[in-house]
Amino acid sequence: MRAEKRTKKKKRTGLRIFLWSILGIFLILGGIVGYAVFQTKSTMDKIYEPVKDAANPVKLDGQNPFSVLILGIDQRDGDVGRSDTTMVATVNGTTNKAQILSIPRDTKTEIIGHDSTNKINAAYAYGGVKMAEDTVTHFLNGIPINYYIKINMEGLKDLVDAVGGVEVYNDMDISLGKNDVNNNEIDFKKGNVKLDGTDALAYVRIRKTDARGDFGRQMRQQQVIQAVVNKVATTQTLWNFDEILSAVGKNMQTDLTMTDITRIAKNYISARNNVENMTVAGDGGISDGIWYYNVSDAERQKLHDSLAKNLEIK
Repeated sequence: MRAEKRTKKKKRTGLRIFLWSILGIFLILGGIVGYAVFQTKSTMDKIYEPVKDAANPVKLDGQNPFSVLILGIDQRDGDVGRSDTTMVATVNGTTNKAQILSIPRDTKTEIIGHDSTNKINAAYAYGGVKMAEDTVTHFLNGIPINYYIKINMEGLKDLVDAVGGVEVYNDMDISLGKNDVNNNEIDFKKGNVKLDGTDALAYVRIRKTDARGDFGRQMRQQQVIQAVVNKVATTQTLWNFDEILSAVGKNMQTDLTMTDITRIAKNYISARNNVENMTVAGDGGISDGIWYYNVSDAERQKLHDSLAKNLEIK
């Protein structure tokens, strides 16, 4: 009995350490994306996926700033998917400052490696993580991407159910419309909303019925992911540990090793107390019958300069 209790306590401790490590990278971050659980080597093997020809890792000793591309992929059966969420995070261990930049999915940009101009979320569909990294670097006028974390937004359902559901504050009456499996309209009233996995997935997909468009959806995605992280981190009895572990193994990939994550937790964690949330200024418009979010060269340079300063590069 005592041995069993010690094992459960060890699992809880290991889970919290890894969650805060991921938060430390994720900065740590006002909680944008950051849910993961590590307990066995087999799970780490499942989520570790290096990028071919990547040449941007840094020494994570606290002295070197680093960047992370965070992709939330709306991937369904038989579909590679596009990056529903594209975020760039920078972390500086000397100044203890983190930044998190959300790039709207409809942002018009050159797709590097595809010889085309399209919405930025098409880069992942055309060429996976590598093309997404190269395209984001181009869009930000040369900001390097050191690491990535990819999360399957469809798998968010598994995570929410694994922690027993979450509660968020919804700031407006809103509806997904007739998009669920039964073609029924899904409504969410203003106020505190309790979500199971199916409801959570619907909640984070709302865009067309929100006047804020992508910005409103990004906010809801952040809310739900933060709620998952907070619930797991504060749960005293992880009766559902194996289920959470399974959800992470099926729905997350990264080129960060366990050693990398441990170093981030040790050397950069204080940056979570100083987070700058950044947005991209632009205007929507139709070009060749397609709606794009247009960003000026001046705005791209402004974003570059801010991120470059935190990364201590030019």
